[in-house]
Amino acid sequence: MLQRVAVGFGGLALNSMLASQGHAAAGPLAARPLAPLAPHFPARARRIIFLFMQGGPSHVDTFDPKPMLDRHDGKPPPFKLARVKFAQSGNLLGSPWKFRPTGKSGLPMSELWQHLPEVADELCMLHSVCETNVAHGGATMKLHTGDEALVRPSMGSWVSYGLGTENNNLPSYITICPSSLHGGVNNWGAAFLPAVHQGVPLGTPGYPNSFAKDARFKYMESDRPLKAQQLQLELLRNLHQQRETDDPQFSARLQSFELAFRMQMAAPEAMDLSGETAATKRLYGMDDKRTEDFGQQCLLARRFAERGVRFIQVNHGHTLKALGVPTNEQWDQHSHLKAGHEINAAQVDRPITGLIQDLKSRGLLDDTLVLWGGEFGRSPTAEVTKNKANIGRDHHTEGFTMWMAGGGVKGGFRYGATDDFGYYAVENRMTIHDLHATILHLMGLDHTRLTYRYASREFRLTDVHGNVASEIIA
Repeated sequence: MLQRVAVGFGGLALNSMLASQGHAAAGPLAARPLAPLAPHFPARARRIIFLFMQGGPSHVDTFDPKPMLDRHDGKPPPFKLARVKFAQSGNLLGSPWKFRPTGKSGLPMSELWQHLPEVADELCMLHSVCETNVAHGGATMKLHTGDEALVRPSMGSWVSYGLGTENNNLPSYITICPSSLHGGVNNWGAAFLPAVHQGVPLGTPGYPNSFAKDARFKYMESDRPLKAQQLQLELLRNLHQQRETDDPQFSARLQSFELAFRMQMAAPEAMDLSGETAATKRLYGMDDKRTEDFGQQCLLARRFAERGVRFIQVNHGHTLKALGVPTNEQWDQHSHLKAGHEINAAQVDRPITGLIQDLKSRGLLDDTLVLWGGEFGRSPTAEVTKNKANIGRDHHTEGFTMWMAGGGVKGGFRYGATDDFGYYAVENRMTIHDLHATILHLMGLDHTRLTYRYASREFRLTDVHGNVASEIIA
């Protein structure tokens, strides 16, 4: 209507706002509401909880024991090093932690894990993940979006686009305490997909409980009465109906506004932990300052999962310097490997174990896929440093470990393998595209059919690659 009148400044401003967000070409589902959609085939999982360990946990110190590496500690590596490395490689570095079999399945875990062995028989280890970028930024974007350089929709956005949400009053994709580093918003953005599929970030990393003070979305509350907000939305709908063409970008923005309005009612209830029992809070480690923050995030993930949120990401990446460790942030132990990994593991061990136990006790684990891992692993060689006492490991992309639980995967199972020193993936290599194809398959989505037309071509999460690791499916 504003475009048709003489002044028209309102219409110009509206067009400018939409143009600044980019114009998505109309795909087959572009203009639809965010509603539940049928999968391509029967799904094993209905939702995903991604536990992202930012910085790169060391596979040879956590879940992938290498006796040969320990025996040859301090010796030059007897294999060819990767052509592209992040830093100068030194000699072999054995693990400072002992490994032991856990659970009935005998899954090996290092002494870093004191609680996780309780759920060992639920875990499916992926020991041969590989082929990602050697730098944090590129690797993190590759893991989240399938591309290390170009802005692409995140895997949570693709899941939302393919399946919609089961709760009309909450987003289909939530990321808790995401980092602004190494790709930042691009890691949970929708890119050229409709805007309703982008992740909704809650909180700030490194600031405990910043997302749930008094368990309320105070920053979401509006100073306008609900009736006034309803009238605003009705005006937007009326303007939309009067437009000569159905603009999918405008539709997506309007749906986002409507969702934000409904979330003012649903989100505070979902984030209110006061009704949880003391036993449940203890299960997640909320009675210990070391685990309280991440435990609360994991408990929120369970609450969002049982309320129909399709993709929930929980991000771990605290500043170790604030805890007295003079090293990098997150799991990025180029130095002080022992001190850094012990602090990081202690912060997440009990909450993750509690999450899996809680999901299982509530009957949610069978159809909830839990994914754990970082953007890469750490090198079996030491990073060259002047002080051997503060030794660490470099970034490593040639073979590292992630794991899954629930959601139709085999428990107590090991898939793939690295060589005797943990350097190269040598059995059932799983690229990031293979990982994404497998995740979508467990959600009932064929990664070759989940496409969106943009810039005159069909895009998908796995680009033109990806194979499903059918061996891990129960």
